[in-house]
Amino acid sequence: MSRPPLPYAFAKAHGILIASQGPTQATLLVRDDLRTESLAALAEVRRTLAVPVNIDCVPLASFQARLAEAYSGSEDNAAEIIADVGQEVDLTQLMTELPAVEDLLETQDDAPIIRMINALLSQAVRQAASDVHIEPFEHSSLVRFRRDGVLVDVAHPHRALHAAMASRIKIMASLDIAEKRQPQDGRISLRLAGREVDVRVSTLPTTWGERIVLRLLDKGSSQRSLDGLGMAADTVEYFAALLREPHGIVLVTGPTGSGKSTTLYAALQAMDAQSSNIVTVEDPVEYDLPGVAQLQVNARIGLTFGKALRAILRQDPDVIMIGEIRDLETAQIAVQASLTGHLVLATLHTNDAASAVTRLVDMGVEPFLLASSLRGVLAQRLVRKLCPACRRRQAITTAERELLGNSLPDHLWHAPGCAECAGSGYSGRTGIYELMVADDSLRSLIHSAADETRLRTHARAQGARSLREDGLRFLADGISSAEELLRVTRE
Repeated sequence: MSRPPLPYAFAKAHGILIASQGPTQATLLVRDDLRTESLAALAEVRRTLAVPVNIDCVPLASFQARLAEAYSGSEDNAAEIIADVGQEVDLTQLMTELPAVEDLLETQDDAPIIRMINALLSQAVRQAASDVHIEPFEHSSLVRFRRDGVLVDVAHPHRALHAAMASRIKIMASLDIAEKRQPQDGRISLRLAGREVDVRVSTLPTTWGERIVLRLLDKGSSQRSLDGLGMAADTVEYFAALLREPHGIVLVTGPTGSGKSTTLYAALQAMDAQSSNIVTVEDPVEYDLPGVAQLQVNARIGLTFGKALRAILRQDPDVIMIGEIRDLETAQIAVQASLTGHLVLATLHTNDAASAVTRLVDMGVEPFLLASSLRGVLAQRLVRKLCPACRRRQAITTAERELLGNSLPDHLWHAPGCAECAGSGYSGRTGIYELMVADDSLRSLIHSAADETRLRTHARAQGARSLREDGLRFLADGISSAEELLRVTRE
């Protein structure tokens, strides 16, 4: 999609937007509070279009929504801009100390390095990338986006541009640009056509320069409910029942980027924040939840998970959400809180539900305490969804049937890739889940320090599905592919 003919800054300042344009007629959207000084701009736009013009006056809120829709989808190819900048600037005399920006679309005429970084961030937001990697190597730099959990190459900037790019990002994140030997962490708040985006910045010194990773959190994206996470109906029912427990621990496990925080946010949204005191301790706070007290840890001032949890327990909480159990101190406080009448929700990095128990015991939590407090463990992964525009049916292969079982239909789905999915064949992600509910028999096994195999065998006997088994329901309906399910589960 080409950029709309009026510059974003001009359209926003004067309240004028070209809604449609043809060879014989054009339609302009104009804010109904158009100022006198904007009348001259309106006359100039009409003269430039050189066709009869219809003017449609709209309220401010409607105008802003149409403006954001028109410009946030405009495609500036970051790779082309980076290539142009590499030819445009003097690579031996780069300007790095550059001013901060307000809205990325208002900076089309700024300095080359600013324009290049803004193009990267704009494209990342438009393509719903979760992370941006800027990596230096001996002879070149590499820019990659993580889209739907997979890294894809975006651009190869000239090696001489890398230091300027790193300095620009560090300035935006209020980091020390002179410090290149130590890792640094920071944060950028920016807007793209009115959409608020938080960017977490991490720098890491490597052999060939500073490696920059940006984690993008779109504040405008809607948070999901439990029913919108992709859980099977019975999993939603059992997990919601765990959330109604008056006390105990409910764990959500999986590797980094598996959607654990999204699940916990959905769980908190399902609770009644008016009649319950809900407090969270996170690193960092990713999304604001109405009616929920959210606390962000800060290691620089000694505000750790353990210290924050002790303070929270003096705030008369009903529900406590812990962003991650990282150490024995946090685990012990969580267990004690659950045993003293609080419902504790937390995430843990383990491969499946059963291994969450052994992980906590290995940390140093006493098995008899864990047996008394644990209510359930939800393990999860995210699988990519097939692009609905190019997905096709194909016959199941013998190898797929051997790996996935004989209960599959004769045909599965695949997607060769198209313009809608940028050639990947996938668009968006959904979750697969393994729920292990702690019944009396499981608590007895935990109390006797049973190993993972016995815990897993008991959970399967009680009807728990493995991650791969849960994902099979997406194959027959064409939601995902066999290759994707096998890639994610790797059992």
